[in-house]
Amino acid sequence: MSTSGAEQAQQELIEEFEIFDNWMDRYQYIIDMGKQLPDFPEAWKTEQYKIQGCQSNVWMCHEAQEEQLIFKATSDAAIVSGLIAVLLRIYSGRSAAEIRATEPHFLKDLGLDKHLSPTRSNGLHAMLERIYQVAGKN
Repeated sequence: MSTSGAEQAQQELIEEFEIFDNWMDRYQYIIDMGKQLPDFPEAWKTEQYKIQGCQSNVWMCHEAQEEQLIFKATSDAAIVSGLIAVLLRIYSGRSAAEIRATEPHFLKDLGLDKHLSPTRSNGLHAMLERIYQVAGKN
């Protein structure tokens, strides 16, 4: 069985995080990932694209290019921008079927499920739900 691009992206992310000895370094790496997000136009920062359930302001939009769903997102919080970068790395540019089939095991494998505050965790799940909703996963 071949590994999907999303599964491979999760595995690569897990391997990258293994080099860090502590959570402060991991948080910094996540923040640095967020700084590399492409620009998100101010005109897109509307209620239509806002993710509900996040403590910080988060906007996410998508477009379909052939068979792939391309997600773009931003936040006004550094750590949340990093979490967006993680999600986009795994899910953006994939087919709807691949997105629906990809469980977010990276949350547990990286320890994010234990090291994020409850509000950050809720926000991460709200972003993930939006991605799944766009891909048609109920």
